[in-house]
Amino acid sequence: FIDAFVNLIDLEKIGFTPRVLKTEGRPSFDTKVFLKIYLYGYLNGIRSSRRLEKECLRNIELQWLLE
Repeated sequence: FIDAFVNLIDLEKIGFTPRVLKTEGRPSFDTKVFLKIYLYGYLNGIRSSRRLEKECLRNIELQWLLE
């Protein structure tokens, strides 16, 4: 559900505009990835960024969601 929802909506219309801070270095992460993590945490009662980080490493469902 989260994957389909995030891929369906137009992120720029709701204010998620990617910003380029520097021209050199690694490219930034896709905004959709962060929105997927946030929505997963919200729906599963995970509010801490540290717990979300642990879930990204531990949970196979979340790993699939983030590709």
